[in-house]
Amino acid sequence: MEQILRLHYAPDNASLCIRIALEELGLPFEPVLVDRSTSAQKSEQYLAMNPNGLIPVLETPQGPMFETAAILLWLADKEQKLIPAPSSPERAHALQWLFWLSNTFHASLRMLFYPDQYSPNDAETLRTATRARLIKQLDLLEAAQTAGWRDQDAPTIHACYLAPMLRWSGLYGGSTDWFDLSRWPKLNAFAQRVERKPAVMRAAKAEGLGSTPISCPSPCNPPEGTAL
Repeated sequence: MEQILRLHYAPDNASLCIRIALEELGLPFEPVLVDRSTSAQKSEQYLAMNPNGLIPVLETPQGPMFETAAILLWLADKEQKLIPAPSSPERAHALQWLFWLSNTFHASLRMLFYPDQYSPNDAETLRTATRARLIKQLDLLEAAQTAGWRDQDAPTIHACYLAPMLRWSGLYGGSTDWFDLSRWPKLNAFAQRVERKPAVMRAAKAEGLGSTPISCPSPCNPPEGTAL
């Protein structure tokens, strides 16, 4: 890539998935802090890049991009790494699980973290139902026979996406008693394996995520910005 990429991020937000992927790919990028404490993601300047007012945005030579899964797929295809090639027989399952992470698991987590946006009059009832749904979704991923990326050492955009979401499950959304990684041995092994990767360690250091950011997460203590 001829032009440096600019990642608009907030600590311990969905931008973390993109930061890890950029680190795995060895791509130079400029991190641009979005100050959530002042709702900078809702500013006119930011909305011009992402009209949804959500984080992240990745500025690319082709213009700004939003949507975590779309950015991950664009990076992987551009660099021809982190996902099977379009001609590979493994591509179909890779796409299947990428969109599952985005449209199913991540969507459920958003309901857990921001219930007032979905059920402003009964947030805790929604959270209770969402926790039960998340457990079933993690059971499904644990049992999956077509998610080879879950158990492999080689980096993938799926790992870049899932690792932060497992972290958030143990930290945010009210009570976290529902979430115990030991219930899912394959996912527990994934968490311990992925957090030892240099790319994840660099991302964790940059955002103040601690030494075991995925398998045993602690609250974010970023050098700048705030996680909300």
